[in-house]
Amino acid sequence: QEQLVESGGGLVQPGGSLRLSCAASGFTLDYYTIGWFRQAPGKEREGVSCLSNSDGSTTYADSVKGRFTISRDNAKNTVYLQMNSLKPEDTAVYYCATDRCSGTYYYTSNSVSWGQGTQVTVSS
Repeated sequence: QEQLVESGGGLVQPGGSLRLSCAASGFTLDYYTIGWFRQAPGKEREGVSCLSNSDGSTTYADSVKGRFTISRDNAKNTVYLQMNSLKPEDTAVYYCATDRCSGTYYYTSNSVSWGQGTQVTVSS
């Protein structure tokens, strides 16, 4: 069964850091472009970062540029999102997905299935 599982969320103070993981099972993650997305309460889902499988290029939403870093560990079949200098407005459920982004384009529709995500709460 092909599956992506997000983990690593939690409660962190403003200015703190977290590293989210997106672990794949049943398929090889390296074959796919990977995107991180988030959805804050009462808001629409938005794209956060995209990692291309073709050339390894990365893109970030303006709101997280310089603070978040996406990376891939092929040996562990896992993609990470390192989040530094966290702000209260980063509070959201974070999701990863395959082939739902390209450059600065993110497919955020609810018409496709999403995983359970991992909750990130930034608060003092």
